[in-house]
Amino acid sequence: MTALAENLNAVDRRGAAGRLSDFFWKHPHVLLTVLLAPPLLWLGVVYVGSLFALLLQSFFSIDDFSGLISYEFTLATYRQLLSETNLDIILRTVSMAAIVTIASALIAFPIAYYAARYAQGKWKVLFYLGVMLPLWSSYLVKIYAWKLILAKEGIVTWFLGKLHLQWLLDAWLSLPVVGGNSLSVSYTGTFIVFVYVWLPFMILPIQAALERVPTNLIEASSDLGGTPAQTFRHVLFPLALPGIVAGSIFTFSLTLGDYIIPQIIGSSRLFIGQAVYAQQGTAGNIPLAAAFTVVPIVIMGAYLFVAKRMGAFDAL
Repeated sequence: MTALAENLNAVDRRGAAGRLSDFFWKHPHVLLTVLLAPPLLWLGVVYVGSLFALLLQSFFSIDDFSGLISYEFTLATYRQLLSETNLDIILRTVSMAAIVTIASALIAFPIAYYAARYAQGKWKVLFYLGVMLPLWSSYLVKIYAWKLILAKEGIVTWFLGKLHLQWLLDAWLSLPVVGGNSLSVSYTGTFIVFVYVWLPFMILPIQAALERVPTNLIEASSDLGGTPAQTFRHVLFPLALPGIVAGSIFTFSLTLGDYIIPQIIGSSRLFIGQAVYAQQGTAGNIPLAAAFTVVPIVIMGAYLFVAKRMGAFDAL
């Protein structure tokens, strides 16, 4: 009797599971709701909710007398954000992000083109390994390694000295904006490290876009008398542009919000990420820190809108 009861209970359990499975099969929208509810709640409450709270904080201000937050809606913080000093921080960050993105695209395109058109078998495996390998190492280790490489006593200075090109480095470092005491404390060093760290995020989308370009289109352009430059300008580049824009989403946004690289390698002039850290930490000005974070959100929102119109998401 005990064994029979256990078998009946097992049948009932299987029957309940079966009925539930049948219900989900007949009502797929219910199953979809059950599966998507937890991540949507997380995104809606934690992510979107935190962004809304951040936006709300930016409309508050700091009382000049007490130093406490005044919870009254005002645009005073945004007027402070548009001051000359803060505008300089914003323009400096956006300029660096744009330059890093353009340089990454110029470097990544020939690498991605070779991988898409010529690399086969083990060479393609080596390509992916070479591109992905830097991403497996620690972010901070890479930055501190570059700090040593670009230092005045580093290997770059030693190598240029062996080539009797130390004068060229000294002339470059003497320039007012890009120079400094050494590469490790200059915008040039910051630019080099940004490009190195984010370059894989540009190579892979371009390579994926180039692999989708039919070979017969390039051959047809050549058969019709098009020069390599004309083929590139009128056939290859327009078809690869969504991949370039997709890669630029990563390089531009990551540079825009990064504060560790400028903190370790660069001058004392702040970027947006450093300004946010300083305002919410040292200065205790949470509203201004929130206003600073709204800037990259607005910029990337507009950028993503344009990128979507250009079909960049198809290359991701």
